[in-house]
Amino acid sequence: MSFNEPAAGGRAPARLFLTGGSGYVGRNLIRRFIADGVHVVALARSAQAISTVRDLGAEPFEGDLFDPRLGQGMAGCDALVHAAADTDHGAGIEARLRRINVEGTRAVLAAARAAGVSRTVLISTESVLLDGAPLVGATEAHPYPSRPAGAYSRTKGQAERLALAQSEPGFAVMAVRPRFVWGRDDTTALPQLAKAVRSGGFAWIDGGRYRTSTTHVANLCEGVVRALERGVGGQAYFITDGEPVEFRDFATRLLATQGLTAPDKAVPRGLLKTIATVGDALAAVSGGRVQGPISRQAYATSAVEVTVSIAKARAELGYAPVVSREQGLAELAG
Repeated sequence: MSFNEPAAGGRAPARLFLTGGSGYVGRNLIRRFIADGVHVVALARSAQAISTVRDLGAEPFEGDLFDPRLGQGMAGCDALVHAAADTDHGAGIEARLRRINVEGTRAVLAAARAAGVSRTVLISTESVLLDGAPLVGATEAHPYPSRPAGAYSRTKGQAERLALAQSEPGFAVMAVRPRFVWGRDDTTALPQLAKAVRSGGFAWIDGGRYRTSTTHVANLCEGVVRALERGVGGQAYFITDGEPVEFRDFATRLLATQGLTAPDKAVPRGLLKTIATVGDALAAVSGGRVQGPISRQAYATSAVEVTVSIAKARAELGYAPVVSREQGLAELAG
């Protein structure tokens, strides 16, 4: 089979190795794959992580991304999902993010190749395309920015490019790019919004009336499954809930599931951009010791429209959302 062709017959893996299994996305991936009858081996670097993945039904493999025994843990696995990443959106921390996001990806893929893993999905992000300007209806043909918004965008983009470049016959590598992951068991977006509201630090950026794509975690899991079964090696795929939504409307409804109401105060986008730029400069000269109230990375992620198209995933993977926003919000409220 050519690496430019999808997997024959769209078969699910029998045995899968997962990094980042104790994280938000990883926990939901374990649930999905176990429900599908897949044996999951999950990398875990602490006693708590080992307990988490074992309780979910996965077989823990103790170690980290750079463990020389990693290939042993992957022995017998026909697929890999690399979900581990440093998602810090701060400034002045590029060396740390490069080690985990870039060099960690390099190490995991080398172990997978040596272990004979045939298909790999990297959990990437729409952030690989962000530079601070609006991203409107982007497709996978959209170029990487010449000046990424921050260290997270830069290192995740580097990781994605090195991963996809390694795809070859017998070792197909695909990337899935979710945007604004949310849903059950959320330890990222909703908790951060709720914390800002409870602390009195929440404000809408220019009123919050811009659009965003979103990805319920169950839809992300569906996209990963589809990419493993049908994805074309060397290709990236956006995975979202479908049509974009106004950020203010969606955030309001998310907060309502927790009994919270966001204040009506707003901050001008131009002022926030200036604060982010100055803050990043201070972080750069202080080696990350001084952090501004918002980074350029966080600004690019949350202050402007970011919408993407899933036409390619629909056409090549047969992907369609399995959970609607209404269903996801009802689940959170319940």
